[in-house]
Amino acid sequence: MPLSPEMRRCNRIYKEFEDIYREIDRWAGLSASAFGILYHLMDLGDGCLQRDICAEAFVSKQTVNSSIRTLERQGLIRLTPGRGREEHIHFTEKGRRLAEERILPVMEAENRTLAELGEDAALVLALQQKHLEIFRRRARALIANQSDETT
Repeated sequence: MPLSPEMRRCNRIYKEFEDIYREIDRWAGLSASAFGILYHLMDLGDGCLQRDICAEAFVSKQTVNSSIRTLERQGLIRLTPGRGREEHIHFTEKGRRLAEERILPVMEAENRTLAELGEDAALVLALQQKHLEIFRRRARALIANQSDETT
């Protein structure tokens, strides 16, 4: 069964968003994961934890950890000990400048874009959430059925 025109359009829109963010990563001079970490550090606030970024970025702990180490070597962030094995992530002066020049404008553009939708923003978000929940349910059923067939 080929994709419906609506699904093709949905995929195209998703891909175009990915392309925009890839362009932004290049403009910022960062990898996608490094950009994401600095983005979420800017959003969550200086001193947040790695697990906070993992939860927000939907990226594996290993990827976040690797990127954090790279950002630390580049002098963009520093880590301070927390409770147990926790480490708080902080901007260095260099990292804060980069975030203010390259991350903050993106966040502002995203906020303005959503605000420009006006009252439709709530509808767009509600429909995206509904689409996500339905697809998640179907994907989990598909995976569960596949697992049942292979065991």
